[in-house]
Amino acid sequence: MSLLNSDLPTLIPEIFWAILEDKIPDETVNQMLWYYLGYRYNDTTQQWDLSQVDDLWIEAYPNPPDFIGSRPATIKLTRSIPKENKQLLKEELGFGGYTVEELNPRRTRRATAVNWFLNYLKQTKD
Repeated sequence: MSLLNSDLPTLIPEIFWAILEDKIPDETVNQMLWYYLGYRYNDTTQQWDLSQVDDLWIEAYPNPPDFIGSRPATIKLTRSIPKENKQLLKEELGFGGYTVEELNPRRTRRATAVNWFLNYLKQTKD
């Protein structure tokens, strides 16, 4: 279960749209979030290395959560985005949201993941 950055999709607009359009599996989206939050799986010890994970995440999630399947984990992800970066989906990607027919908790969580990635990129760039 090794999570190597080279195995994960790159954080680029095409990938973000693929996540929003449900073209990337939930498992991959979760692995991407885990990686950028700092979770690393050590194949040798068969345990999660949390040395790069923020204490606030370790406290709540000593093992990386299923963001797509878990409302509480996604709420924590949303709350970790500063107020000024909450609209990056619209501002950076021009994403207007889902139609009523498309809307469901799973897709909303995918949109939250993309917004978190956009926030991550903005914060690492600044």
